[in-house]
Formats: sequence, structure tokens, C-alpha cells
Amino acid sequence: MRILGIDPGSLRCGYGVIERVSTGRFEYIECGVLEPKREKPIWERLAEISVGLRDVIRELEPDEVAVESTFFDKNARSALRLGEARGVALACAGEASLAVFEYPPATVKRQVAGQGQASKVQVQTMVRSLCALKRPPLLDASDALAIAICHAFRSKVRARLASGIVR
Repeated sequence: MRILGIDPGSLRCGYGVIERVSTGRFEYIECGVLEPKREKPIWERLAEISVGLRDVIRELEPDEVAVESTFFDKNARSALRLGEARGVALACAGEASLAVFEYPPATVKRQVAGQGQASKVQVQTMVRSLCALKRPPLLDASDALAIAICHAFRSKVRARLASGIVR
């Protein structure tokens, strides 16, 4: 099963794709960051991200999409922009008829780095190790891979629960 993780943002939208090859095992496929020009108006940046995500979906053919769920920020404007970028990601997944799974940031950090308050650098370090990468990916791409990895790990738990095997 191929999983596309998306770390939405209106200035930097990270994506990461892994292939789950067996229970608890996955292979790194690709990651990157869609980064529209800051000086463009929001609607043009969101359109550019939409085109980029459609290209990623078409080229890498994921089976499922995992997206970071909304978290509340002190800055209402930032939260609104994040919501708009999430909407684009969800629409692209829906357009491709892909199932979408959402995970809070603390859950992703706990699954990948062992603690819900892990720093971005700690998550990046663990992603590099788990994906056997020579260099750490950019932070937004690393976050997207962490979301995909979290989904792969959580899917394993859901499968065990569905089959009645709980350990």
C-alpha cells in the first residue's frame, strides 16, 4: 500500500510518499516541498499547490492520503491560512477518490519520535533514520513523511484490532 503524507501550508506544502511492504515495514519512495512564490496572492499560491499535489498523486499513485489535522494557533490568520491549504489537500485527495486519514501533530510526533512534544529536528532525525536516507529531508518534507509513517504504524494497529489480535 502506497501512502502519501501531506504537511499542508500556503507557503510551503510538504509531501512524502512511502510504500508499506509488510506489517510494520515500509520503503521510502519520494518527498518534496511545493513552494509557491511568497509575493503571489493567496489564491494563486493555493492554485499552484493544488496543481502540484495533483501531479504528485498522478505520478506516484498513492492508495491512501494522511494529512495533519488542524491544530489551534494563537494567530487566527495563520490558522485560517493552514485551513485553506488543508482544504486544497483534501480536495485533491477527494478528486482522486483517495481515502483520507487525519492525525493530530502530537500523535504524529509520538508515533515517529516517541514523544508528543518532540521538536521538528527530532522528528526529522527519526524520519531520516526510519527511511534510511543519507541526508535529512527539508523540514516540511520530513513532517509529511512523518505523517505517512504515522499512518503506516497506525494502520497496523487498526488491522490487528479488526482481526481480533491485540498485543
